[in-house]
Amino acid sequence: MRRRPRSATLNPVLTLSTLNDVFFALADGGRERAMLYEDASRGWQPISSAQVYQRVRGVATALRAWGIGKGDRIAILAENRWEWAVADFACLALGAVDVPIYPTLLAEQIAPLLADSGARVIFVSTQVQYDKVAAVRASTSLERVVVMDEISVADAVPFSSLIAGADARGAERDAAFDAAARAVRPDDLATLIYTSGTTGEPKGVRLTHGNIASNANYSTAEFGFAPTDSCISFLPLSHITARHLDYALYAQSVTVAYCPAFDKLPQTMQAIRPTVFVAVPRVFEKVRQVAEQKAAESGVKRRLFGWAVATGKPHAEEIAAGRTPSSLAWKLADRIVYRKIRAGFGGNVRYFIAGGAPLGLDTARWFAGVSIRILEGYGLTETSPVLAINTPKANRMGTVGRPLPNVQCRFAEDGELLVRGPNVFSGYWKHEPPADPADPSSPFDAEGWFRTGDIGHVDTDGFLFITDRKKELLKTSGGKMIAPQPIENKLKASYLVANAALVGDRHKFASALIAPNFAALEPWAREHGIQAASRQELAQDPRVRAEYQALVDRVNATLANFETIKRFRLVAEEWAIDSGELTPSMKLRRRVVNQKYAAEIAEFYADEATSSR
Repeated sequence: MRRRPRSATLNPVLTLSTLNDVFFALADGGRERAMLYEDASRGWQPISSAQVYQRVRGVATALRAWGIGKGDRIAILAENRWEWAVADFACLALGAVDVPIYPTLLAEQIAPLLADSGARVIFVSTQVQYDKVAAVRASTSLERVVVMDEISVADAVPFSSLIAGADARGAERDAAFDAAARAVRPDDLATLIYTSGTTGEPKGVRLTHGNIASNANYSTAEFGFAPTDSCISFLPLSHITARHLDYALYAQSVTVAYCPAFDKLPQTMQAIRPTVFVAVPRVFEKVRQVAEQKAAESGVKRRLFGWAVATGKPHAEEIAAGRTPSSLAWKLADRIVYRKIRAGFGGNVRYFIAGGAPLGLDTARWFAGVSIRILEGYGLTETSPVLAINTPKANRMGTVGRPLPNVQCRFAEDGELLVRGPNVFSGYWKHEPPADPADPSSPFDAEGWFRTGDIGHVDTDGFLFITDRKKELLKTSGGKMIAPQPIENKLKASYLVANAALVGDRHKFASALIAPNFAALEPWAREHGIQAASRQELAQDPRVRAEYQALVDRVNATLANFETIKRFRLVAEEWAIDSGELTPSMKLRRRVVNQKYAAEIAEFYADEATSSR
């Protein structure tokens, strides 16, 4: 087995033992703007540290009166909003276990999660979410439904009733409530987070207070967050990445502004002007696509933008290292073009962080070339989640950074990353691991190392490279192994591509399904005099295919011969969470894509026996 060199131990900024330590740090912070939210009139309103404490206390008091105690499961089905955080902290204060559920899921997808977890209470945000729960409630153990919005539903409890009079209590403290919250131990279960099911049915990941708290202690140690910082919480709080981030920020007195819908993010960025921006790679890819799309609107814009990108490209490594180029051409490009791109993020961000999925080296280099340094991190739900992260002091593009000091890593013979540490979960809810650790379905090996399912390696400086998912590697009939994600990321770097899926497992060559970015393709088509009655017709137009063929050719030029895309197909749909091709964290559900486009994939290989390709 190959082992990585251990990095020097760092002194963590935080010394959290439980997530209730985060709550008390927030409650005792004396901040007037601990949280921000947008009211019905589109104005941004603050919630103070004292108000957070009193509202959490009010919700916890109601839950206790309903008989909720240590170990009971409480579900939360809501978009990002301050009530989500208050409900979460109230559950944790009681030693209860919260079960976050993605608000994009359908009723039939929610039902098995509620049934499996045995949730007794659920917090929902809106009428839409209430209706989902009402449709499946009979198949669950739910005793009460709490609704955050002020809607008229006879069998639901208004969230407002749980916090009535809370703000008027001011700085008053409840000694019994505080003592109960402080009595929660690090090894107490904090949450069940159901995996998004990229390769199978969702399973509840058991994370303790200590798992998440120990991870938060180290994940942001080198960032130096301060009370003057602010961040927008828009990644789903049902995902561990977003929750972990909010915990770490609250513990360091950073202001968190809640954005409940992705389509509100651009306006929220301008209103809040955050100093910290954390997103999944797809968000950065979309920003790049929008920038390139706008630049393509006229010849002058296109030439100016192209010059600026070309000027910045040689300086990408400088930006990644945290240095400012000194050349006059770069400074001019920064004034004319780069600043406008940064202004789209509010113009005040000092840390751009990517996680939740592979960023892609092309994307990292492109952003560095336009003066935006993205610090990429890596982890899994099962690891609370951060295993490694690039920091302001140590950043290397194409890697996910150095592993955290309290995380042990090694590699199996096939290159799979194995990890151990206080942040690693103990197992799945109601799922006993196979008796034989040699069974590949076992999450742990015989020595207790967690199998991440990711293939990787480290360089001589200790930076971790993740090259692909073990289960997603394609093996050609000639025995060559192809990692699809890096190739898909190269395709998605084009503003004309919304998503892509490489196929070809057990076949002679690789092919690709490409979902166009129709918001960009349709204007491009009009500019080139192409008329189509439908997206299907547009995707089949020879001139459109020629444009995407040119893109595929450019990508192929960067690949080994056995990796190259020999055939591709433009599909008439943009893949989405609702239609099933993407998980709520925007990862590709290959199983769904392969099933949905089985006929198209079969066409790629219909003549395989006689094809020389």
